[in-house]
Amino acid sequence: MARYLVRRLLTMIPVVLGTTFIIYAAVYALPGDPVQALAGPDRAVTPAIATAIKAHYHLDSPFLVQYWHYLAGLLHGDFGIDFNDTPVASLIGAGWPVTVRLALTTWVIQAVAGVGLGVAAALRAGRLVDSLVLGGSTLVLAVPYFVTAYVAQIVLGDRLGWFPVSGLDSGWPTSYVVPALCLALLGIPETARLTRASVLENLHADFVDTAVAKGAGRARVLVRHVLRTSLIPVVSMLGLTLGTLLSGTILIEGIFNLPGLGFQTFQGIQQHNGPVVVGVSTLLVITFLFINVIVDALYVVIDPRIRLD
Repeated sequence: MARYLVRRLLTMIPVVLGTTFIIYAAVYALPGDPVQALAGPDRAVTPAIATAIKAHYHLDSPFLVQYWHYLAGLLHGDFGIDFNDTPVASLIGAGWPVTVRLALTTWVIQAVAGVGLGVAAALRAGRLVDSLVLGGSTLVLAVPYFVTAYVAQIVLGDRLGWFPVSGLDSGWPTSYVVPALCLALLGIPETARLTRASVLENLHADFVDTAVAKGAGRARVLVRHVLRTSLIPVVSMLGLTLGTLLSGTILIEGIFNLPGLGFQTFQGIQQHNGPVVVGVSTLLVITFLFINVIVDALYVVIDPRIRLD
């Protein structure tokens, strides 16, 4: 187990290098002049000032030199300085708690609702509950989640007044419930379907028949044998989902005016503030890779028969 984790951590190094290179190249290739974007559309920038700004931020250097400056800082825990002379690390520190709260709230809703609905559908396969879960999953997936977000704002926020429709004035969990629910609706159908399929497969497995033959009760068989084995693929998917949620909240944070990492990335793209986009994206990549390692380690906790050597 320890050797496996060490190997996985070592393989993360070339992955981080490759992904940061691609991210940096994509931001470098974005059209527009960052110096003019920094000054504003209505202000002219003299050649002397433009030259000084480009030299200060290494914008006059070749691409590989710029990337080397960024990578050298990253190795020392420095995510760079944005074009307003603000450390990107401080921006991340301000937006990270918002994105993490939103992602974890979404993840809990998705895990509880998805697994619960999937188990209920599997135990009543072919009946009304099963049909409702499968039909509801298709219906939810057919509606774009930004449409769901706007409808939720109008109905739950404006008309009923149950939740705020923008900002963080009400704190957690009130300000996070509606955006988290809108995000969770993307993953609940997939989680429910995967759980249903996995439980149905294990309900008819030989080890279940053996447990029943030994006199184990229905609840014991379901919890200790069926669910424990069935949750292995579900845990894998939920782990990857958490990493995806951390990097996929840009639109929802924009709709609900939540100042998280996604919102900062969106603003960075609009303002041609490359250091913010690259720094936030790098952090999300590293977080996603660490989550993958943790998910692999959880396999052994769920099913001790699995060995990661």
